[in-house]
Parts: sequence; structure tokens; C-alpha cells
Amino acid sequence: MKLNRRSFIKSAAATSAIAAAGSIFPGISFANWKRQDGSIGQVTWKKTPCRFCGTGCGLLVGVMGDRAVAVKGDPNCSVNKGLCCVKGYHSIQALYGKDRITKAKVRKGGKMVEVPIAEALDLVAAKLQETRKKYGKDSVAIYGSGQWTIPDGYVASKLFKGCLGTNNVEANARLCMASAVTGFFTTFGIDEPMGCYEDIEHADVFVTWGNNMAEMHPVLFSRMLASRKRRGNVTIIDFATRTTRTSQAADKSIIFRPNTDLAVANAICYEIIRNDWVNWDFVEKHTTFHKGKTNIGYGTEDHFSFKDKPESITFEEYKEFLKDYTPEKVEKISGVSARDIKYLASLYGDPTKKCTSFWCMGMNQHVRGTWINNLVYNIHLLTGKISTPGNSPFSLTGQPSACGTVREVGTLTHKLPHGVVMNEHDRKLAAEIWDVPVSNIDPKPTYHTVEMFRALDRGDIRFMWIQVTNPMITMPNLNRYRNGALKEDRFIVVSDVYPTPTTDVADVILPATFWIEQEGMFGNSERRTQHFERIVPGPGETMSDTWQIIEVARRLGFQKQFPWSEENYIEKIWEEYRRFHNNPKHNMAPYKVLKARSGVQWPFVNGKETRWRFNAKYDPACKPGTDFDFYGKKDGKAWIWARPYEPAAESPDKEYDFWLNTGRVIEHWHTGSLTRRIPVLHRAVPESYVEINPEDAAELGIVNGEKVRIISRRGSVVMKASINGRGVPPRGMVFVPFFDESYKINEVTLDAFCPISKQPDYKKCAVRLEKA
Repeated sequence: MKLNRRSFIKSAAATSAIAAAGSIFPGISFANWKRQDGSIGQVTWKKTPCRFCGTGCGLLVGVMGDRAVAVKGDPNCSVNKGLCCVKGYHSIQALYGKDRITKAKVRKGGKMVEVPIAEALDLVAAKLQETRKKYGKDSVAIYGSGQWTIPDGYVASKLFKGCLGTNNVEANARLCMASAVTGFFTTFGIDEPMGCYEDIEHADVFVTWGNNMAEMHPVLFSRMLASRKRRGNVTIIDFATRTTRTSQAADKSIIFRPNTDLAVANAICYEIIRNDWVNWDFVEKHTTFHKGKTNIGYGTEDHFSFKDKPESITFEEYKEFLKDYTPEKVEKISGVSARDIKYLASLYGDPTKKCTSFWCMGMNQHVRGTWINNLVYNIHLLTGKISTPGNSPFSLTGQPSACGTVREVGTLTHKLPHGVVMNEHDRKLAAEIWDVPVSNIDPKPTYHTVEMFRALDRGDIRFMWIQVTNPMITMPNLNRYRNGALKEDRFIVVSDVYPTPTTDVADVILPATFWIEQEGMFGNSERRTQHFERIVPGPGETMSDTWQIIEVARRLGFQKQFPWSEENYIEKIWEEYRRFHNNPKHNMAPYKVLKARSGVQWPFVNGKETRWRFNAKYDPACKPGTDFDFYGKKDGKAWIWARPYEPAAESPDKEYDFWLNTGRVIEHWHTGSLTRRIPVLHRAVPESYVEINPEDAAELGIVNGEKVRIISRRGSVVMKASINGRGVPPRGMVFVPFFDESYKINEVTLDAFCPISKQPDYKKCAVRLEKA
């Protein structure tokens, strides 16, 4: 296209303006904004949730032609109110990495060869069918993600559980949110937080339980800081195992020894009762007391199974149980002073203060993850600080749809979209909606994530389809599971957008569309479902994960169950899925409502969102005449649990004398397969590192930037030391972010897990350090 003088001047002016805006204004990021001919076109803006964490920030993506060229926060989204974090502002650049997978590949003669995607899908269907016939229905599995869209997860569950008859469906949210789920179920009988982000503007006290919110959920943390600045009487407590950016911004930082949060939570409850800070009216009307099994193991052996046996106890028996958790006794266990424990209890116990507790992986990636969730709920239930504005125990989510696609759709082995496979009524409803015989749906769960990869290693599973996740980096005790995937007579299919260590072990690689190259929905931490349309086309032969599954399902003969056309399949899937939740406790908004808004909270009843559940003032599912109704339990009462402190599965000793803790940094997300392809984020933190306490470093003769070998009983990794960086662990601990595939820290971690939730503990294992 040739430009005349007028067009050239106009284009040059626009180019200068956009370049200036991108460098000056923090609220908007421009990229890829020139046409191939060098001219500037009209930018149109489309709404979408952010692709990264589970906060669910709303974005507006600027599109020019068929390319995304700019990003800004969506001011109409109540989550972020126009603000984004550094990842959100640069998110669209993840669409345009030079090594995007745009063609299907199949392993032939030991080498990956490009083939038409139809041929690759034919092979996937043929190998899936062949494996089932040869080894049985439970020899095939699909492993997905909290990055799956809701339609992705829904069709995966429908195909495998409804049509193929296997419950071998899991998602990587088992690695990050399962303990939140089981904590909620065991206390309330139903899943997902009762509060919402609006709690932030009402709360007087925030306690972040093992959660570096400043880096993990920065937009929500900024709302906390803004509330403190605006109101002046807000207190933020950082309760953590290392000093972080959250610690620096908090009013007080309290450091505890790993796994001892259990003891501290019990000590807080002890103090609440001792000082008569109990909300007796609430407790007597709305709670009951229970205990379960103790000394329940750590899940390190194959075929591990555990079933809790809850027993009712009296308040007096619960009070007696807490006598082992006086602040003075717990100080010796936890390293937290009795004075600080009493201070925490006084904040929760003050009837004039509204308290919100936030947590994420620090509590959930825990060998007693269910228990510590229960114990924090105990604090809120004893004081009645729950289900009202500003009073919220709130589990935050790590992935954009870990709630929507995993917890709501039910992409875990025991789950169905509305219930569990063990329940006959739930199976019958699923069979009716899916149009399959009820006998197709197996009443027995099969393998949770860790056991699924153990089954792949053993050979019980021979075919695995992996979508939207990178388990060859994220699995704990990684060497075992990578070696298992590479064994003979295993067939691995991977759907992804970039090459990863997981595509390295694949027999078939399917090119996937990414985020706004497809239509879909996510579900965030506060029960908010967020729709996004197909904003730009995907490159090459990329295909959405949803449509890949549909194509394979049809090749397997399930055309009747997957009848949709490419023009409207998302709407049709959504309206079918809504039938599972057609009740006041979980009703989902219609497709047209989702499409029009920047997210809608469920339960969505009579055209209204429910902001606080279990409170009759806000929740239409509560029984008439009640003030609170915890309707997940038959009697409408929440359970207060007597759960003891127990040590971690593996603790430091003379040979391995350091704790290893792993996590994230603000610039990168999960395994870095997206954020490391965003130049500005990669330049900011180009490689991983190990944080070492400066006193430990001095004792070992290690200086900043020097290479260090981290060794456990399972493996080792060499990386550079970070001393007095953004985070500082206490003496005897090191911390490693896991975003860098060049440093596979999960070769070092332990695959122990919470016996109830089956979620692994990435925060605690024993290592030693050597100068490399």
C-alpha cells in the first residue's frame, strides 16, 4: 500500500503519539501497533479478563486489523477498576513469541515431524481407542489446568467421564487449590469463598497467612493499601515464613517456622476462648464441633488412600483440646512470641474490628492443607466474623480459571459439574444432560494428580493428553514423573502454544489457540464468571482446546454428544453447562448477560449477583427466617474442627540442614512459558535464583551472584545466590522461584501431599547447600 503525503504525516503523528503514550502513561501498554506497510489504523477496544492469575482483572485489548496492539485496565470491571499489574499491562505480547507452535507435530522414527492437524487428530483418536481396547478404560487420561477455559474443562469431563467411562480427569489446580476445596467442604459442606473483593474496602484488619500478596495478587494488595491510606485505621499483618515485599508494606510482619501455622491458629482460638471473645450467639446458633483422624500420613507411598472419620464433640471437649496450644507452648514450637500470638488473637477477638484473612499457596501447598484451612475458618466462626462485609476468610486463586474450570466444572477425578461421581443422583443428572447411559459414569474416583503420574510411571496409564499446562516442570519429585512419561508404550499428547519441557516428551503436539484467539469464560476467586470473545485470529493451524476435544470425540463416534458447530459452540456449551447449576445455591448467569458485562458473580438469582453467601441479607439460597444458613451442611451449621499441629513430612537434619521453599515473583507466572517470552518481563528477571539469609551465606562463604548447588534426597540444581534481594528467608531456609525451566527446582522437591486434598507441599523439604 502506497501512502500519499497527507496519510504519511497522519501516520507519523499517530506513531509518535502512541510511542509517547506507551512510555509516559502507566495505565496503557502499546505493542505490535504498526501495520506491515508502516501505517497506523483504527484501534478498537474489546473486553477480556487477564490471562494470568486468579484475581480476574478486567482488561481492554486494543486491536488493529487482526493484531492485538495495546492493553489497558477495564474501568468497568469491579475487580481492578482500571488498574493492572506488570503482567497484565504486557499480556498481549505473549501472543507473538517467535517460537509459537502453529503446526501439529507427530513423532515419527524418533523425530517430531510437522503434519496437517487433521492427521494429528486422527492419530490421537486412534491411539486413545487402541489403548482403551488393549489395557482397559482407565488406561487413558486427560490432564488439564486452571488455565483451561470453562468450555475446555466441560467438554473434557463430558468426553472422558460421560462417554469413555473413566474418571481419569485431573487438572493442575490439584497442585494449587485442592486444599482450599477440601477445607471449604469439610467446614461448610460446599465449595468456594463466601465473600468478595469488596471486603477489602470494609475490613479494618487484614492477615495474610503465608501469602506474599504484594507479588502474587498485586492488584488486590494495592486495594488494601489504598483502603489503609484512605481510612487511616486499617492494620495489615504479614504472617509468613520469610520476609517479602508484603512484609515491607505491612504494619507488622510475623515470621513462623514451616508447618507451625497449625499450632499458631490453635493458639489464637485458645486465646479467643480464654478472653471470652467468642461470639456466643453466633456459635450456638450456627456451628457444631468435630474432630477427625490424626497421624494420617503424608502420601509418599504409591496407592496411598485415606478416609477421615469425623466425630462430633462438645465445646468443652474442644476447649480441652486447645489446652495444648497456649501461646507460651506454641512459642516454642513456632518461633512466634507469645506476645505476638496474643496480639493476633486480640485483633480477631475485638468485636469492633472487621477482619479478613487472605491466603493462597502458603496454606494450600501444605501436607496438612485441609487442616490449616479448617483452623483459620475456626477463628472466624468463633468470633462470628464471616459472611458479612469486611469479615471474610478468603482463599485466593493462582490461575485464571482454577475456580471456574476446576472447582465449578469439576475437572478432578471425584467431581462432576454439580456434585461427585460417588453420588447416584449426581450421576443420573449428568447422564441425562450428557445424553449417555448412567452406567457410563463410573461411581469410583480413580487417580488424583500425583497418583495419576505415578500410574503413568507404573504403566497403569498408557495414554495421557495434557492441555494448557507444563507438568514436566511443575510436578514435585520431577525426575520420577519425567522418566515415567518417557517409558516405552506410553503415548503422550500435548496441546500448547509454545515449546516446553512437556512438549519435549510428547508423541503428538497439537497447536492451540491462546486466550483471546478463541472465545471462552474464566471463573475467578470471588465466584465471578468472565466471558471473552475471539478478538484476534490464531496463527497457522492453531485450534482451541475445546474444539480439539470435540474433534477427537467425533472421531470416536460421539457426534450425538458433541453436535455443535464452530459458529456457536461456546454459547451452546455454556447453556448446557448451566443446567447443572440451576438452583439458588449456584445459579450461573445466562450467556447474553456474561457477554454484556465485565464479569458476573454467582449465585446469580432473579437477575442479581450474590456478594456474601450464607447471609440471608444477601443470599437468596438461605432458609427464610434465618440470619445465617450454612446450607452446605444438612443442619445449616458450619463445623469447627479440632485439628492438631503435626510436623512436615520432611524436616532439616544434620545431613540436609536447610528448609527449601518455592514460589513465584511478580514478573513471571508459573513456569514462565508465557512471561519469559514477553521481553520486558524477561529482561527484568532473566533467570531464577536462590535466596539465602545473609548470615547463612556468610557462614558458608557464599557471596551474592555466586553459584550454589541445592541438594535434596531426590535431586540437585545449581543456580546463583541472591542475598538481601527482594526477599530474605530466615536462617536455615532458602527460597527458589520456579518460573525458569533452565533450573528445574522440582527435581529437588518432595511429592508428599495432604492426605485429604491430595495437594502436594512445595513449601517444605530438606536440602543442603554447597558452593558450585
